[in-house]
Amino acid sequence: MSRRRRFKGRDVHGILLLDKPTGLTSNDVLQKVKRIYNAAKAGHTGALDPLATGMLPICLGEATKFSQYLLEADKRYEVTAKLGERTNTSDSDGEVVSTRPVNVAVGTLIEALDQFRGPIMQVPSMYSALKHNGRPLYEYAREGIEIEREARPITIFELKLISFEGDEVKLEVHCSKGTYIRSLVDDLGEVLGCGAHVTALRRTQVASYPYERMLTLEQLECIFEQTKAESVPPREQLDPLLLPMDTAVASLPEVNMMAVIAAYVNQGQAVQVPGVPASGQVRMTVGPEREFIGVGEIDDEGRVAPKRLVRYHDEE
Repeated sequence: MSRRRRFKGRDVHGILLLDKPTGLTSNDVLQKVKRIYNAAKAGHTGALDPLATGMLPICLGEATKFSQYLLEADKRYEVTAKLGERTNTSDSDGEVVSTRPVNVAVGTLIEALDQFRGPIMQVPSMYSALKHNGRPLYEYAREGIEIEREARPITIFELKLISFEGDEVKLEVHCSKGTYIRSLVDDLGEVLGCGAHVTALRRTQVASYPYERMLTLEQLECIFEQTKAESVPPREQLDPLLLPMDTAVASLPEVNMMAVIAAYVNQGQAVQVPGVPASGQVRMTVGPEREFIGVGEIDDEGRVAPKRLVRYHDEE
């Protein structure tokens, strides 16, 4: 008897700005969105902890090829920290490992925050997804194993004090890639001498994506259920919610080329295009419609060499 061919979902391409709810992992949310869109391929652009909420760009289809650019983008957060308690995970999901009195004046707090602005070195949390010998650090942490971690360079572009009441501090953070907000709060608590951990964390921005374009999981599910009730193909309501995939690389300079030149690029060949930058990566578009075909890189001869190309497939 022949084995039935498994349906792998449809080819849908674009980026959904999801407002991640608390209590779910980023992968939980990703799988829900993938099912709603019946997408063949999907990926997120930097995990948020279960405790955290906020902007989680989810790439569908060919957009997954450009998710790395969002992983490397600057981000903004709003974080609430509780002073006086340090936890093993540096957030309220963990166990309290030390309790100290909070004798912190607002002036002392402002001085402490100064130490974390600009380029700094940060030791990643043991409860991060960074890998050691192929395993994420949090797996070792759950087994009670401490792995030595090297401090890594990060940049805190902005660190604003929103409020300070009792033992609760609210901050706004604009930071570079690789920044762990939990570690930032833990380090701040040690500088203050009382310890601290994260009680609430919300990501408000990734790259230049607008906060207003976010959709909650509930909104998405409601739209999906409504299409079923009205016997409308879900894609008619869901696909317009996606941002174009080239928004992931909007910061790259554009190189627009004629279709005859783009044909060579799509075959993997480097091409000469007038007026290109001297070096670096570029966003490649074609014709007056400026159709996005991928990311290229300027080679040593000043040509545009394809690096990541968009490959569309006809939907079944």
